[in-house]
Amino acid sequence: MEVVRSSSVALPKPQTSVLALPPTPPATASHSRDVSSDSDSDTEREVRGSRNAPSPVKSTAYPLPPKSRPDTTVLPEDLKTPDRHVPRDSRLIRLTGIHPFNTEAPLSELYNEGFLTSKDLHFVRNHGHVPNVEDDEVLNWEFSIEGMVEQPIKLTLADLLKDFDQVTYPITLVCAGNRRKEQNVVRKTKGFSWGAAGLSTALWTGVVIGDLLKRAIPKRGARYVCFEGADKLPNGYYGTSVKLNWAMDPNRGILVAHKMNGETLHPDHGKPLRVVVPGQIGGRSVKWLKKITVTAAPSDNWYHIYDNRVLPTMVDPEMSANLPETWKDERYAIYDLNTNSATCYPEHGEKVSTAGAANSYAVRGYAYAGGGKRVTRVEITLNKGKTWLLANIAYPEDEYRQAPDDDTLYGGRLDVSWRESCFCWCFWHLDIPIDSLAQADDIMVRAMDESMMVQPRDMYWSVLGMLNNPWFRVVIHKEAHELRFEHPTQPALMPGGWMERVKKAGGNLSNGFWGESVKGEETTATEQEPAIEICLVNKEVKRIITIEELRQHGGETEPWFVINGEVYDGTQYLEGHPGGATSIFGAAGQDASEEFFGYSENAKAMMPDYHIGTLDEVSRAILSSGEVASTDATDNEEARPIFLQSKLWTKAILSAKTRLSSDTKIFTFDLEHPSQTAGLPVGKHLMMRLRDPVTREAIIRSYTPISDINGQGKLHVLVKIYYDTPECKGGRMTQALDSIPIGHFVDFKGPTGRFEYLGRGMCSIGATQRKVKRFIMICGGSGITPIFQVLRAVMKDSEDPTRCLVLDGNRTEEDILLRAEIDDLKTGNEHKLTLLHTLSQPEASWTGPRGRIDARLLEKEVGPYAEPGSDDLVLICGPAPMEKSVHAILGKLGWKDEDLMFF
Repeated sequence: MEVVRSSSVALPKPQTSVLALPPTPPATASHSRDVSSDSDSDTEREVRGSRNAPSPVKSTAYPLPPKSRPDTTVLPEDLKTPDRHVPRDSRLIRLTGIHPFNTEAPLSELYNEGFLTSKDLHFVRNHGHVPNVEDDEVLNWEFSIEGMVEQPIKLTLADLLKDFDQVTYPITLVCAGNRRKEQNVVRKTKGFSWGAAGLSTALWTGVVIGDLLKRAIPKRGARYVCFEGADKLPNGYYGTSVKLNWAMDPNRGILVAHKMNGETLHPDHGKPLRVVVPGQIGGRSVKWLKKITVTAAPSDNWYHIYDNRVLPTMVDPEMSANLPETWKDERYAIYDLNTNSATCYPEHGEKVSTAGAANSYAVRGYAYAGGGKRVTRVEITLNKGKTWLLANIAYPEDEYRQAPDDDTLYGGRLDVSWRESCFCWCFWHLDIPIDSLAQADDIMVRAMDESMMVQPRDMYWSVLGMLNNPWFRVVIHKEAHELRFEHPTQPALMPGGWMERVKKAGGNLSNGFWGESVKGEETTATEQEPAIEICLVNKEVKRIITIEELRQHGGETEPWFVINGEVYDGTQYLEGHPGGATSIFGAAGQDASEEFFGYSENAKAMMPDYHIGTLDEVSRAILSSGEVASTDATDNEEARPIFLQSKLWTKAILSAKTRLSSDTKIFTFDLEHPSQTAGLPVGKHLMMRLRDPVTREAIIRSYTPISDINGQGKLHVLVKIYYDTPECKGGRMTQALDSIPIGHFVDFKGPTGRFEYLGRGMCSIGATQRKVKRFIMICGGSGITPIFQVLRAVMKDSEDPTRCLVLDGNRTEEDILLRAEIDDLKTGNEHKLTLLHTLSQPEASWTGPRGRIDARLLEKEVGPYAEPGSDDLVLICGPAPMEKSVHAILGKLGWKDEDLMFF
């Protein structure tokens, strides 16, 4: 492999100034005045007193940040979320829907801002809601230093300003998921799709953490420093740890920061106090800092264990859920960033004329390394790595090293002149002749750091999609008199990029040749069935509806709901809805798009009959999706006695998985507090929601827990897992549920369903009550769960005279679910419970009925329909083919549909 030095290429110079490159270069602002207290409040200056007093500034120059936009405001889509107090820039690309707020800037706009990034375009990684700290509360913000220390202390921000030296450092923060979209295109990871703009650089002002730890005095045997924030999340407060010797090393530059670019921290960036860890992944820089704990072992925080790891590449999402010791293995924890680079110009979709006046094009982008290492070279190839060109590198960070020793910036000493560590990104560029670009198929870039670690050619796929850093490839398309450039991907769900195009065409992105066809390799484009488009609206309806009108119909009178911005009146369907009137009341006044799109095509075809109008644009933005409900329910500090809510998604934490058979497990969830009950009536169901980790699309299914309705603190859900097979795809929800680790949350909502058992023979179906003398319960597989709820209610009430016949069909004896529990219910209730298990694939030792639940069995055990007044009700739940077969057989035996209840 040959490295070529062209005449247009110069070796990097240690103190190269920031390059002025078109279209909008990273700009250097001259520092010619004291900016030590530009944005300090009077109170802050008074608290700080004489410490770090501004000193005369020597004549020098280094980059200053771009001005923040004065017109940012709370965006309409955030108004109904817990982040309704946070102003934001509308240019940011949302990666995880409306809430929580995870964003990156458009890549070219990030590059154009220059070396320093404004707070408006700085990337944001939030796991949940943003704590709301008012300006008059900032100086009183308190945090503690505790654990293995001689002198545990509590400090306020005012103490931090008054008692400790302040410093200002330029630091680049990088999310460990930067460029993850590329991994997700190859194969879905458990993380959402960052593009190549998951990084930003700012001037951070605060206190060196070593100064704080020296005040507390770590004890002998202490090895780690744990941080915890104030952001309350489903799995506890966000927390992580770093090694103590790193925190004590001034070369590492770890700060407890209270300013960003001279301003009080923005809420999204940790207002009023955060940790900033240079050279390491962004996940270590805990925001809204409340606690520093010195320990002998790494943090046991859920987010430290299950976030920010690079597991071995053979561990897939399904395997990972059952490997708790693998997650806890500190060898797989990631701290220092790896070396990475990306091309910013040419932009994705940019076109360059081959017939214009320009003879060359300035290809340019960014690079960074981790652990304080310097990027020492950036190389470009136009022939897939056969030969390389050496790019120019600019290191704006070095300009701060020229500042005088006593220089202050934003109230902090600019203390970087002595340090060899590099904490910031650098910029590279190379002028390439247009003719050379026209002869190439692509442009690829790789960077190397001072330890000679170079970006790899190929991707290392991992289950969380972290630290993706293969060569960054931009494809060149030759079109009439111009070149068009195509980046690998676009962030979030934005379409575009050569990787998606190649994959859709059947290319193998893992073949080592970027998905291009290789001799002897078969490529088959995935055939997609044409989508059947069902119109959900009445095209004659032209009414525009406001959010105020919608909210007037948010109760049980004329319930309206929204699907994809269209408004529907559910009044006519209250009785006929399969989920019962409660399903519609639960959606009243809400956006029900997520729940609705799991429905059948028949249900969708009915929608024009209920369509009454379109929500106006402002109301669409205000009306949040189910994301809002989920967060509002969890953030409510009041201890509700009932867990389930009809209009809000509420989170419960997965605490155990119990295997019942090869494909069936009981999933146990911890409710919000130990005395809380689920609040699910007998015979009703609840909805469970998980999100696809890549698309953020909601996966929603209904289940009937097997928990006792009076049980407290726990929820037990029996689930049959439908795994993928070579012949067909498995169940999205069941496989997603099986793949999440212990400690993960799941959203719940309810109750739903038309049927409820009221006790002692009384039940309600829709709005009608009915007396039952005998239940005929026909079920198969996990269809036993709603049957079990009713059966248990009947059998546990000694004064309930209702008789029950249970016909339970399965393949093998192992497949009989809840067998021991049902046998226990039969003890003492033989006079009112008849139980038959039939197996379609029994062992020779099986002595019970054999075969499926067929006409012979039903005719023998159930018999023909009795005369009206017999008060029999048939409850049916099982696989769809079984339900269809039972329905047809009972129909031939004379049974009426009003006496059949399908769960």
